[in-house]
Amino acid sequence: MDGTTSTTELTAVEICAGAGGQSLGLHLAGFRHTLAVELDRDAAETLQRNLARLASDEGQPEPVVAVGDVADESVWQPAEYKGVSLLAGGVPCPPFSIAGKQLGSSDERDLFAWAVEAAAQMQPDAVLLENVRGLSMPRFAGYRQAVLDRFAELGYRADWRLLEAKDFGVPQLRPRFILVALREEFAPYFAWPEPTPAVQTVGAALYDLMAANGWKGAETWSKRADRVAPTIVGGSKKHGGPDLGPTRAKREWRSIGVDGLGIADAAPGPDAPVGLAPKLTNEMVARIQGWAGPGYEWDFGDRKGHKTATYRQIGNAFPPPVARAVGLAIATALRKEGRRAGDHGGDSKYRDEVYRALREHGGFISIAGLHKALGGGLSDSDIEHRIEFLRQDFEIEVRRRGKVPTYRLGEWRAFRGQEDHARHAAFATDKLRSKIS
Repeated sequence: MDGTTSTTELTAVEICAGAGGQSLGLHLAGFRHTLAVELDRDAAETLQRNLARLASDEGQPEPVVAVGDVADESVWQPAEYKGVSLLAGGVPCPPFSIAGKQLGSSDERDLFAWAVEAAAQMQPDAVLLENVRGLSMPRFAGYRQAVLDRFAELGYRADWRLLEAKDFGVPQLRPRFILVALREEFAPYFAWPEPTPAVQTVGAALYDLMAANGWKGAETWSKRADRVAPTIVGGSKKHGGPDLGPTRAKREWRSIGVDGLGIADAAPGPDAPVGLAPKLTNEMVARIQGWAGPGYEWDFGDRKGHKTATYRQIGNAFPPPVARAVGLAIATALRKEGRRAGDHGGDSKYRDEVYRALREHGGFISIAGLHKALGGGLSDSDIEHRIEFLRQDFEIEVRRRGKVPTYRLGEWRAFRGQEDHARHAAFATDKLRSKIS
């Protein structure tokens, strides 16, 4: 690829692209994909079909969709895309998910740190990475700080923000933790997108689809479904067929008149009971995920016998309206059209002072020494607790001075492309492929 990027033609490379929720949002924000990489073949086929259509409609070259492990150099090589406007992606969520063990960098599926190193090779103008809310928790404060520090070394200003899908017209509780990094030249022009004033309900979003086959109870149902939906759960291939989540989520669905035990082939017909609690179709799930309205059309190829695969593609996606809102904010910054706020990444609430103090000290330091270095802002027990979190993602060497333990920050265990990392062996045996979602 040519190593220059025009501020009028914004290009994107997307990793872990899934079926295209982020892809569509970025396209609507003005970005044009040169490459998208996705491991799951069903999702990649959906992505290829839709990106080809968008390119054809605009008379543009069809972007490449590469199928395979994003960290496999035989699939693609980041250095060949040096100078792209935007590197974007939704790297695997299980390492950080509250529903899982939150193993972070000890989880062989973790690709967040690898994505940062891909940015080091590509040198894009901006980076957008999204993940689950769990990454925003205190457990991962050190991990987040390591990401911010690495971006600073590479010449970017980076920060995180927890965004709610319901604040951007999506009728669903779907918090996503977003990282945006921009080169120093563009960072002053970036501002996080503001929520839209109106919140859409499930009933309003789905009324026409529920009534499509003549169900007489559609209007009554729509009035009952007067709130946003629980988070759509995509699941992974190791689980069974599609349904709308664990027991608690199914209870929430039932409270708004939806049967969460599976996905329907069609909306209720004219003979269905008025008081029915219907199941959702994949088309309805897609609308709740944000594929709704002009410009958001997306062909999932929902063929008979492929209902489960289609549901997983939809359920694991980044809602397109949220991706569009963040994409527009980035595009505005890259074109230097925004007001120079100048504070992106300046005072992040997601930093970790203990990690930074250990890193800046470089040697062994006691809890009392850390307490002093931090200006007394944290208690000794708070510092000890933070160190225990850090030990889950970093090597922490401990030495005693008499009876007093001292600590030194060591290697980050995250996969960043190391040839001797355990991820390679796990992926070679296909152990990892069935667990990635």
